Amino acid sequence: MKELLIDHTPFHIAKMTISEAKATGTGRMRIKGKLQESGVKNGNGRIYPPEVLKNQVELYTKGPVASNTAMGELDHPESTIVNLGNVSHVIKRVWWEGNDVMGELELLNTPSGKIAQEIILAGIPLGISSRGMGSVKQIGETVEVQDDFELLCWDLVSVPSTPGAYMKLSEGKQIQINADYNKINSLITEIICNVTGTCPLC
Repeated sequence: MKELLIDHTPFHIAKMTISEAKATGTGRMRIKGKLQESGVKNGNGRIYPPEVLKNQVELYTKGPVASNTAMGELDHPESTIVNLGNVSHVIKRVWWEGNDVMGELELLNTPSGKIAQEIILAGIPLGISSRGMGSVKQIGETVEVQDDFELLCWDLVSVPSTPGAYMKLSEGKQIQINADYNKINSLITEIICNVTGTCPLC
């Protein structure tokens, strides 16, 4: 039976990519990074076989990417539908580098897109989260995604994706990540206040 599959990957963005995007004069920042990886167990214990992921990436490239509808949200919802009110970016290109699915994202000047831009400019790390529907099969200690998998989108998310992951970090790293989250909360408050004229988070 198909279920909603959500998997996270750290999204490493080169500083050169950000500066090049800002220099285009379009008012929209473009960023590049790894979206997903095939054939390797991810943080959720799942493996996406290369043939399964390649098939879906090809369909996604010929479909949503080609039609400029490959949108994603800031922080993934537990939903199979992209909420237009929370769209932060559109994926302009997708390609392969070895086992890695790479992508170029254009951050929109929507409220969520502006939050993402400020987070990136502040040097705070982001993650990328794939959303899809499919069934899985337990094979030993791993879970293999089956060939009925359907890729829905990639969302921008905070890193780490689960608060409980803090317990696995050293004390020094935990303090730094908590500081990053404080920066994110401050940025979100400032942007919402500027856009709406009110400060609902204050």
